[in-house]
Amino acid sequence: MSQKLDKIDLQILNHLQKKGRAQRNKLAEIVHLSVPSVSERMRKLEEQDLIQGYHAELNSKQFKFDITAFVFVEVDGSDNYKTFVEKATGEPEIMECHSITGDGSHMLKIRTENTASFEKLLSTIQSWNGVSKSRSNIVLSTFKETHEIPIEKTIHPEK
Repeated sequence: MSQKLDKIDLQILNHLQKKGRAQRNKLAEIVHLSVPSVSERMRKLEEQDLIQGYHAELNSKQFKFDITAFVFVEVDGSDNYKTFVEKATGEPEIMECHSITGDGSHMLKIRTENTASFEKLLSTIQSWNGVSKSRSNIVLSTFKETHEIPIEKTIHPEK
């Protein structure tokens, strides 16, 4: 990362990771700056692509998405790679799509309503051109799930 961040930038980023809805006046209080100064810093952090968006984290169980699964998919040949990624990113129940090493070529994180809808989606995935194999793991319990990254461990702020 070529951008220079100071302690205040790190405070703003860490707070936004925990509370994306934070009001700028609250952030200003936390970092002891004016609201316009915080707004300007946030604008710069967004321009530098350090902040990619602000999102609400919904409780999937409350919306009856009771199944979370990880599916490892093997896609044959690079000819099918682009099409696979396009199809995977176009499926609303596929929450994440990663190109991986090891067993398979891609790993998908899926949230779906029940085993019947999971089976239907899995059948759809297996019908895509180039998909030669898949292996599924259904999550029984989740003890930690976060989008927060420990930036203080990787970024050395300017004094």
